Parts: sequence; C-alpha cells; structure tokens
Amino acid sequence: MADLPDLNQGNSYVRQYLKDWIKNLVTTFGFDGIRIDTIPEVPKDFWSEYGQASGVFQMGEAFNGNSAYDGDYQKHVTGLFNYPMYFTIKDVFGSGQSMFNIRNRFNEEANYFTDIDALGLFVDNHDNARFLNSFGSKRTQFKAALTFALTARGIPFFYYGSEQYFAGGNDPNNRESLWQAMNTGSDLYQMVKTINQARQKHRIWEHPQEERYVLDNIFCFNRGDFFVALTNTNNQQHIQPQTPQWKDGTKVCNIFYPTSDCQTISGGKMDLWLSNGESKIYVPASTLAEEMLVTATEETFMQE
Repeated sequence: MADLPDLNQGNSYVRQYLKDWIKNLVTTFGFDGIRIDTIPEVPKDFWSEYGQASGVFQMGEAFNGNSAYDGDYQKHVTGLFNYPMYFTIKDVFGSGQSMFNIRNRFNEEANYFTDIDALGLFVDNHDNARFLNSFGSKRTQFKAALTFALTARGIPFFYYGSEQYFAGGNDPNNRESLWQAMNTGSDLYQMVKTINQARQKHRIWEHPQEERYVLDNIFCFNRGDFFVALTNTNNQQHIQPQTPQWKDGTKVCNIFYPTSDCQTISGGKMDLWLSNGESKIYVPASTLAEEMLVTATEETFMQE
C-alpha cells in the first residue's frame, strides 16, 4: 500500500511486538482512544487482540458503504466510521433523495452493527471530496447535513474547514490550508459553535434518538428535551409533530433564534415552520444558558 512495507501479523513475534507497542503508546501518552486506519488490510482476529492490548476505545476505518461488510468489523473493534450513513447523507441532503432513507439506513444498520451509538458520524473527511465540491450550490443543505451529523445517533466527527465552506475535491485538494482562512465569525462557524454548546449542555449522547416526524423532505427527532428538525428542500414546510418529551405549557425556543423563535407546547405537539431550507433545534426555554443567547443581528447566521 503506497509503496510501504507490509507486516505479517500472522508471525507471532510481529503480532506480539505490535500489541506491546500500542499498549506502551497508550500508557505513555494517556490516550482515551485510538483511530485505526484501513482495517480491512489486516486480518480481523488481529484487531481483537490489538484492541484488548490498547485498553481503550478503538475507531476503525472501513471505507465501504455496505452495512453488512462494515458491521462484521464491529465484532473486533469498538466502533467504526459510519460510511453507510455517509453515503445516505450525501444522497438525502445533496441529491435531494427521500429523507425516509435516513430511517431506513438506521433500521438496516441495526441488523449488522452491535452498537450504532459507537459509529462515527461525519459529512466531510480527508479521504473524500468535500460535500460542497459535489453540491456547491447547496450551502443550506450542507448546514442541515452538518446539523444532522452533530446531533444524530453516533459519535460526531467534524472535519476542519467545513465551518469555512471548504469545497476541495479528491485528496489532496480536500486538505486545504486553514491558516489563511480561519474565520471564527463565519455564519457556519457560529452555527457549529451553537450546536456544540447545546449538545453538551443537554448531554444528548445520554438519550436515545426518537423519531418524531418523517416525510420525503422532513426529518425530526428528539434526544431527551433536545428536538431537531431538518429539511432538504428550500420550500416552506409546516408540520405539527408530537412532542411527548415535553409537558403541555412548556415554553421551547430555537437555539439559533432564542429571543424570537419560541412557542408553548399545546395538545402534546408543536407548530413547526421551516423556511428556505433552515434547520431548527428546540430546547426548553428554562435551559437556555445566558452565554447561548444571541443578539438580533447575530440571529441572521442561519439564513443564506
């Protein structure tokens, strides 16, 4: 591979040396987890022993969109990058295919993966052309895709430069320099910052993902008191999803517009409007931290 010498993990000396190496590396530097590149290049049984020797979480990479193929590797490593969902994200938010595909993909993965919550969810990475390279005119849909990847079931992996609308092609064009373009005031940077603050405050990883509404152009779910509404079209959407996670009378606000987009739950549902492809995340108004409140001028960052 890439003119690098190969190692024979079937050789007992090599096998033990590699296991001792990773154990020593983790112990020396105190890593919480390790990423394992191109795991299909090495026999699966070795990864079981290697992971045990490391003593920490392992995130393996199997560049394949087949859930059955990828899922078998989770018998040998803790987690994997969710390539099957990666391709679904591109289909749904980029190509405008039905958002039922998200539901279908999760249902399919339940048959093959031992732990969907340990899969790495991502939109861009260093091995593939960036989302905006293929769908450059769909910045709003890109925002929705990132919102999904940061909040849905799994471990979010965010590739640098996405917050700056980087649109590089295949490697190495997708590894653009950030040093001349690190704009912390960009609308997308601020969007990601707001989502990360909210997901941390509500500890959404401690709550299961519960689907609340799905149509070809809408996907809504909640994780505890954290409600996410997404669309893949710029057409105006109006729905009234059930909200059993909240009691009637609960005031909820959109974290992107917490001073102007609020409503009170009535009859076990909410009145939800999505305009111009926007994404919304509602939380109880009582949980909105002071540092999350934005000014009226800042509330434009979700709009094109």
